[in-house]
Amino acid sequence: MIIAIDGPAGSGKSSTAKAVARHLNITYLDTGAMYRVITLAALRRVIAPSDNEALAELVAGTSISFTGVPPDTRVWMNGEDVSEEIRGEAVTGKVSDYCAPAVVRRALVDEQRRMGGGCSLVCEGRDIGTTVFPGADLKIFMTASVAERAARRQKDFARMGIEKSIDELAAELADRDRKDSSRAVSPFSKADDAVDLDTTGMTLDEQVDWIVERARKVMK
Repeated sequence: MIIAIDGPAGSGKSSTAKAVARHLNITYLDTGAMYRVITLAALRRVIAPSDNEALAELVAGTSISFTGVPPDTRVWMNGEDVSEEIRGEAVTGKVSDYCAPAVVRRALVDEQRRMGGGCSLVCEGRDIGTTVFPGADLKIFMTASVAERAARRQKDFARMGIEKSIDELAAELADRDRKDSSRAVSPFSKADDAVDLDTTGMTLDEQVDWIVERARKVMK
């Protein structure tokens, strides 16, 4: 069984998907982390998002792996634990630019499908139900108000010691939505057969229960 969860940044996808995976005892595949790893690698090597040749070489030479189970999953890049660094402000501010090029998206989509082959999993991102796993058994499209998404992102940054205003974060989220929705390859969009879940005002437990209930009906 494959559960695909899509939605804009800050809608609660990652935390919810991890918890759903724990409840259902299935694999959690963090595709967003994979794009963040490539972004980090490109920034370290000072490769521009427009340099397709260098990006293709970078993706081919970058090993991405995961260890542990939620909430203790670790993300590895060529044997280095980059779990915290890929969530930092530098990567967050550039990931939309580096996940847009076709050479990056096509390579990582192939890898995601390989990772998901033959096992039940929960997968979240922005093109999971439309591109990565269009045949997913359950598709959820998570949304939330911009104000709530900005507040959630503010808490995430605060845990990393970064202070940003709600207005600043709301503007950044709107810009990321625009970039993700307008990219040429696998643009961010809702699958026709996805079920809407507006998480504004919902607790994490409520979001998880909502999805788990529907997943169990599909699994019967």
